[in-house]
Amino acid sequence: MRTVVVLAAVMGFLGVGLGAFGAHALRQRLGEERLKTYQTGIQYHLIHALAMLLTGVLAGMGSSGRGWYETAGWLFFVGIVLFSGSLYLLALERLERKWGLLTPLGGLFFLSGWAAVAIRMGMSAH
Repeated sequence: MRTVVVLAAVMGFLGVGLGAFGAHALRQRLGEERLKTYQTGIQYHLIHALAMLLTGVLAGMGSSGRGWYETAGWLFFVGIVLFSGSLYLLALERLERKWGLLTPLGGLFFLSGWAAVAIRMGMSAH
């Protein structure tokens, strides 16, 4: 759980740094379509860095079912790497066929993370 929190902080740091890089260094280099792809990667990156942080904190609170939160945090991490990472590569390298296949896979990891949170929250309702 501590690892998830630390990784969440690293992911947040990277998300802000990559966002600033995109806004300042890439704005002139990328066309509007590719910049929009990059910004979508940043948006999902930062949202799920916060989700990682929250799930890591919840897992660390020692409640029953904390494994669900920790699992969700790791699923969010893999989702960031695959989904946002592939969008960054698509925007910067134009490698659509090769890297574009990772985007929906990353989306499935995001969905799985949210499902794990929902399952855990449903467990506490009973």
